[in-house]
Amino acid sequence: MIKAVLPSACIGLALSACSLEPVQPWDRDLLAQQKMQLVADPLEIYLDNHTYFSKEASSGGQSVGGGGCGCN
Repeated sequence: MIKAVLPSACIGLALSACSLEPVQPWDRDLLAQQKMQLVADPLEIYLDNHTYFSKEASSGGQSVGGGGCGCN
């Protein structure tokens, strides 16, 4: 009996954890806040990428121009 109940309970628990619920209109203002964004400050990310690719003497994939000198 337990051998039949345990797998079905595990499957039921796993499926209930994956349920989708639409975002309610009153929750959208919380999700739209700047602290909830993946990239909180796009300019800061752009400048960090520019510095990284300038120091690495390469560019690509991040739409940041530059070379090893950092003058771009």
